[in-house]
Amino acid sequence: MDETAQRVRHVIDVAADTHREFAARIGLEPTKLSKSLKGNRRFTADELSAVAAAGGVSVDWLMHGQGPGPAEQQPDPASDTERTGDERRRAEFLEAAWKLISEHGYHAVRISDIARTCGTSSGAVHYYFPTKQDLLSAALRHCVECAFERQSSRLRSVDGAHARLLALIDMQLPLPGRVRDEWLVWLQFWAETALRPELRAIHNDFYARWREAVVRIVRRGQREGQFRADADAEQLALGLTALTDGLAIQVLTGAPGATPERMRGVLLDFIERELLVTDGGFHDRADV
Repeated sequence: MDETAQRVRHVIDVAADTHREFAARIGLEPTKLSKSLKGNRRFTADELSAVAAAGGVSVDWLMHGQGPGPAEQQPDPASDTERTGDERRRAEFLEAAWKLISEHGYHAVRISDIARTCGTSSGAVHYYFPTKQDLLSAALRHCVECAFERQSSRLRSVDGAHARLLALIDMQLPLPGRVRDEWLVWLQFWAETALRPELRAIHNDFYARWREAVVRIVRRGQREGQFRADADAEQLALGLTALTDGLAIQVLTGAPGATPERMRGVLLDFIERELLVTDGGFHDRADV
């Protein structure tokens, strides 16, 4: 294996739980990261810079094994405090940005709006995000990441695959409040991704994580005997996520008869029909 790839792999092992998570953090398509780690492609200079920043090492260490690396770095309390303050400020701008996007639309939000919301100047925002596009793209990622983290934390406390899948459905319902606002941002992320190919790696990574969460629950349910053993977990995940998205769009756009409650009922019917095992065995679809 290429020595640079080995050092990048070491950084990932320390900084993230999975390669996919690290790829999303640095804005790199997961397949490109995988190929680079296997030596099938070279990391670009920009990619190495992003890896270095995310891992807290120097580019020189990644490329040549010289300079500050994970083992050689000594904690600097002053710089840690400054970095923590920078991270808090950056997160404050991202939080304000995605909420403004949900309220006014992706293209209507201005840097000055975000600065005013945070009680600062446009120059302060530009310090962290050189362009409006940088900020809005980061805000989209921030919004989706926060939703994933919240859902993952909640699901870890739920026992049993069936109960976990029901909890996941409840967390997807676009009820008034933060979840509905996140859906509004997600809708705009779809539209931007369709028009801007550079966003597709990020979009596809988030979508893969969403489907993988469902796949894991389905397979767990099959092991527990709650879900049909002959169900195709990948196919079920594709169907359930597509159905969830389609129903949410109808709710958010005010389609006649589309409500969060009806959305939940349709999704529960899908799970019962396609997945659940009855006392007598599999559901007889002719009776459903």
